Amino acid sequence: MDLLNTLVDKGLRRELPTREEALAVLATSDDDLLDVVAAAGKVRRHWFGRRVKLNYLVNLKSGLCPEDCSYCSQRLGSKAEILKYTWLKPDEASQAAAAGLAGGAKRVCLVASGRGPTDRDVDRVSETIKAIKDGNEGVEVCACLGLLSDGQAERLRAAGADAYNHNLNTSEGTYADITTTHTYADRVDTVNKAHSAGLSACSGLIAGMGESDEDLVDVVFSLRELDPDSVPVNFLIPFEGTPLAKEWNLTPQRCLRILAMVRFVCPDVEVRIAGGREVHLRTMQPLALNLANSIFLGDYLTSEGQAGKADLEMIADAGFEVEGAGEVTLPEHRATAGGGGCGSQAEAGCGSHADAGRGSHADAGCGSHQGGGVCGSAAAPQVNEPRPDLVAVRRRGAGTDLAPNA
Repeated sequence: MDLLNTLVDKGLRRELPTREEALAVLATSDDDLLDVVAAAGKVRRHWFGRRVKLNYLVNLKSGLCPEDCSYCSQRLGSKAEILKYTWLKPDEASQAAAAGLAGGAKRVCLVASGRGPTDRDVDRVSETIKAIKDGNEGVEVCACLGLLSDGQAERLRAAGADAYNHNLNTSEGTYADITTTHTYADRVDTVNKAHSAGLSACSGLIAGMGESDEDLVDVVFSLRELDPDSVPVNFLIPFEGTPLAKEWNLTPQRCLRILAMVRFVCPDVEVRIAGGREVHLRTMQPLALNLANSIFLGDYLTSEGQAGKADLEMIADAGFEVEGAGEVTLPEHRATAGGGGCGSQAEAGCGSHADAGRGSHADAGCGSHQGGGVCGSAAAPQVNEPRPDLVAVRRRGAGTDLAPNA
């Protein structure tokens, strides 16, 4: 296919595709899907080999958010029965992070719900960063605290933060339909603040909220312009009790096309499969490793998913390898450009709260949800049928007395 050959050539040169080419990837047929994955896989392997970076989320403060983001289980007015708690102490957060690091994660993502941090909140997070780094040499720490005020990114950087996550989530043209309590421009401003402070910027999107192909291309092109080091791709989990609970718009094939498009537009960037991969990619997750070079280990902010052990087996079975702590994630030209060689997140990407489950239910077999899950024994659903059975609220780890999943 001439389109794919052109996109591979451009990806190897870091050349931006045209909008028409990006839209054409999303419009490819199921018959061409494996060709699309193979082409984008060439670009992924050129820049990242067969390495898969593991990241681990710690939800420092859950629920109680004054913002009205329609996709979020922690939003103002959410009726989702999630865990709600205020700030974890630094030692509690460090203990929570230890589980993920022991499981092979090289980055810890510290997330807190809310519009943005107060200066006292920045002090709290700074103490938490110190606690994690004092006990774990070489660990990367990313903060995701919402909209930043002047000077806060610099303070986080001075405290030892390596990266900051704040997702654009959707296109500028549709942003006001998803959130009204802040603007798209507010989000762009925070990503720029992180960049300016010398933090590795992480910013991504959420697919499946009813957006058009044009909206998806718009937001990914905007991300390319912002030039984050990592782009988390979240697939909406339609949480009961949120305004988007009925938005079941994604198929595994659609998710793969979206990931391929992101890889072609952002060829040398850490692309992470973030929230919702178990729910929407399901048994196609191994194919997605040919497109993305980063995933999360363990549970998400307010939801659970596949077991960490199952993820490690999936990575090995698909012929990939876990990226070691001593390996630099990004290609040399990015790692030496002041970004710190890092940048990532999830769940609407480490903290902009698209919440979508990762982790496992106890006794659920192969890391899937009880009652069927990703590889349970329940009768197979019809194609495109909503899968609320795959959505489960996190009931362990941070904010509970139960051990976390990693």
